[in-house]
Amino acid sequence: MSALAQRYAAALADAAFARNAVEKIKRELGEFAGMLENSSELRNVLTTPAIGPGAKKAVIGEIAQKMGLDVEVKNFLFVLVDHGRTGILSEIRQAFETESNARLGIVDAKVTSARELSEQEKLELSKTLGRVTGKKVQTQYQIDMSLIGGTTVRIGSTIYDGSVREQLNRLRTRLEAQ
Repeated sequence: MSALAQRYAAALADAAFARNAVEKIKRELGEFAGMLENSSELRNVLTTPAIGPGAKKAVIGEIAQKMGLDVEVKNFLFVLVDHGRTGILSEIRQAFETESNARLGIVDAKVTSARELSEQEKLELSKTLGRVTGKKVQTQYQIDMSLIGGTTVRIGSTIYDGSVREQLNRLRTRLEAQ
């Protein structure tokens, strides 16, 4: 994520936390960003320099009214138009989610396993990760058959590798060193 997107996200997070509307703003910003990603016409209108800020704000105003967007989200989108930053809205949305989660004490974990984990295994893993990090953990699961067995967990830049593949690699390294 760019430092620019993080600055915009932090400013929006300040406003969202001040109004105690973090989840609502997160949801609405995500909906608008998704619409922008899926509509080439809207993307062209909001990112083309040939269209003036007034026309872009009029379009956003109409969409905001139809979607029932929070005034904070609408005003934030207007700021992006004023500064020519609508092209990085998706990146700002991701940075906002990361920033707001950090302020709420929530971390994202990406769990990769060799097979589908049962609900009980997922629950136990989430509890363990919560104890290790001291934070609430939101987990995303995916399957990678090349792990052979076990799991890997990525939280931020930290990787916990409990896969059979990694254990075999460590064993090979120790045997080669002898």
